[in-house]
Amino acid sequence: MTKKIAILGASGYTGAELCRLISGHPDMTIVALTGDRKAGQSMASVYPFLRGAGLPDLTRIEDVDFSGVDLAFCALPHATSQSVIIDLPRDLKVVDLSADFRLRDPEMYRKWYGKSHDAPALQAEAVYGLTEFYRDEIRAARLVAGTGCNAATGQFALRPVIAAGLVDLDEIIINMVVGVSGAGRSLKENLLHAELSEGANAYALGGTHRHLGEFDQEFSRAAGRPVDVQFTPHLAPFNRGILATCYIKGEADPLHAELTTAYAHEAFIEVLPIGTAPSTHDVRGTNYCHIGVVADRRAGRAQIVAALDNLCKGSSGQAIQNANLMMGLEETAGLKGLGVFP
Repeated sequence: MTKKIAILGASGYTGAELCRLISGHPDMTIVALTGDRKAGQSMASVYPFLRGAGLPDLTRIEDVDFSGVDLAFCALPHATSQSVIIDLPRDLKVVDLSADFRLRDPEMYRKWYGKSHDAPALQAEAVYGLTEFYRDEIRAARLVAGTGCNAATGQFALRPVIAAGLVDLDEIIINMVVGVSGAGRSLKENLLHAELSEGANAYALGGTHRHLGEFDQEFSRAAGRPVDVQFTPHLAPFNRGILATCYIKGEADPLHAELTTAYAHEAFIEVLPIGTAPSTHDVRGTNYCHIGVVADRRAGRAQIVAALDNLCKGSSGQAIQNANLMMGLEETAGLKGLGVFP
């Protein structure tokens, strides 16, 4: 039976990506779209690329009838989802794409987001949505917290080798190159074409990026001891994609073997031949993550490089992968499409 889907906050990039992917999903149909500032408009007028998808018009959240909805994707801004989800029907399954439920510890949420959580009981209930590592918990969950796109990329690269004890936990450096869509659709001066094109810049320097809260939480859980990595993102003038280069103290061959084994049965994680590095071009528009391992010229050191599409595998595609599990559907349904190249 086709599952009925609502997307709350459909007028943003992740909401539009959900619409794109679900329009080709064999077992889901969209019955409600919300976008308070654009209520009453068609999705085709907001995103002309969605013409022909047969989508409902945008409306306000309070005007949605959830009685016939099986699952809601919440693609609202950070610090907004918690106040909305707390009022949704308790029998409604929810996948939240914001940061509101990613951190389990309320004090860690306060540290990284600068405010107390408005729904601590829901925060305790939420399952962290990194599908490949929390599959059983996600399958049984009512509320799943989608990961940060940077946090997902770094974890796909490093989590298995951290858990296997193959790296020096005190010498992990993650550099990421991030596409502009990761900053959302709101108008920002520094994201204007004239300000951004033909250049790149590091941001959130000195360990201030909020996705570090997820790295701390998840890497420490995998290692069984506190792990603090160095992480610096770099904004680059392309639309989609994240490329993470992780510098670690560890031997390349065992690292590659561990990643190959860990992801051998994962539909969306591809470990490349050793010595081969991935490209964001190859995963653009897909739910795939490509990972490469390269030995450093210094003995006992290596780089692990991961590439994914921040809007798909890093957000909306991951959300659909989780939703498939939550509703008893085939995990890969609607997500096996290949990318667009060049």
